[in-house]
This record gives sequence, structure tokens and C-alpha cells, in this order.
Amino acid sequence: MLSRSKASKNAFMPTDSLIGKGTEVEGALACEANVRIEGKFNGVIESRACVTIGEHAVARSDISAREVVIAGKVYGDVQAEGKLTITPTGQMFGDVLAASSLVIAEGGILNGSSKMEPKKEQAEALPAVDMHLLETEAG
Repeated sequence: MLSRSKASKNAFMPTDSLIGKGTEVEGALACEANVRIEGKFNGVIESRACVTIGEHAVARSDISAREVVIAGKVYGDVQAEGKLTITPTGQMFGDVLAASSLVIAEGGILNGSSKMEPKKEQAEALPAVDMHLLETEAG
């Protein structure tokens, strides 16, 4: 039996979500927890945690999450606060709107454009560049 403190602590912890193989879902998915898609999903996916598109999954979705892992197929744009990983079996057909880190394993496919912005603390640490000096050096 759980003690009162453990029970109340676990009552507010997010539960991971799974859309299993053989399942097709259409709509908008918004959650606080990790999401794993193993079936087919059409719509928008938003998570404050990690979104994983499984090896045999197909997502026709724009995805926004803290972290995204693509092992199946994604047709849509992706925005990740942290890392976006495309595994050797992963295929992404869309744009990377934001990611602090992009990893594409050998065999992985990204058919689209990508935009990566340094984090605020990294951008502030970069030295200022004098454009006049660059023009002078270029000729």
C-alpha cells in the first residue's frame, strides 16, 4: 500500500501516452507527458515533453515539443525546444522550424529546410561582429 505522501505525489505526475500499431487517429493532440506514436496520426501534436514517432508509424502532423525523435515517417513541420533526432529509419518531409540541436543518423532523411537558433545564453555570449570590418576584409 502506498503511503499518503507517495500517493499524493504520484497523483499529479503526467502519464505517457501511446497510440499503438494498427491505430489511426485524426485530430489535435496536446499533452504534458511523453507521446509515442506507433500507428497513424493525422493532425497537430503538441507536448511539453518528448514526442517519438515509432519505426512503422506515419504522422501527417505539425509537431511541437520539448524533444522529438523520428524513427518512422513524418509529413509536416517540426518545432523542438531541445533536440530533434532522425534515426536511421526516420524520414521527415517538412521544415525544421526550430531546434537547439539536430541529429540525423546515417540513413535518416530530412527533405525540407531547417532553422536553428542559439539559445539566449549562447547568443549573448557570442562576440559582436563589426560589419564594417567584414566588408573591408572581403574587398
